[in-house]
Amino acid sequence: MQYSFNLALNNENDTQNLAQVLAQHFSTGVVYLIGDLGAGKTTLTRYFLHSLGHQGAVKSPTYTLVEPYNINGKNIFHFDLYRLNDPYEVELMGIRDYLETPNALFLFEWPSKGGDEIPPADLIINIEKSEDELTRTASLSFGSPALNQALESHFNNA
Repeated sequence: MQYSFNLALNNENDTQNLAQVLAQHFSTGVVYLIGDLGAGKTTLTRYFLHSLGHQGAVKSPTYTLVEPYNINGKNIFHFDLYRLNDPYEVELMGIRDYLETPNALFLFEWPSKGGDEIPPADLIINIEKSEDELTRTASLSFGSPALNQALESHFNNA
């Protein structure tokens, strides 16, 4: 990861703006969403999927482990690995079948629970809550110069 970007998320509008930029510049690959319970990983995912064109509800796959989407012909898989006790459980759920989907977008909440069974990230988003839990800070790590340019021009000029 050669680029990093930090952004204050003071409200849901900030989260939605981040999701819109991500949707314009990151539509395939592997995303890790890291943060404590209630940090906003699923909220960011919901706005991200809506920005990509999804029209329906976006629910957390905490119990189903994966929610598949097909948005404008693009396959997107939203994984929540929180309930896993062992990384091998990802193998048992058939992760390889999902990962063989060409040009797909894979969103992993709680990627640390997947260990070496999940692919390395192209984009890591770490969301941290403030002490009063009213605001969030998003720290992004990635390798795309185009995404870096978009984030800098959208948020540093705002």
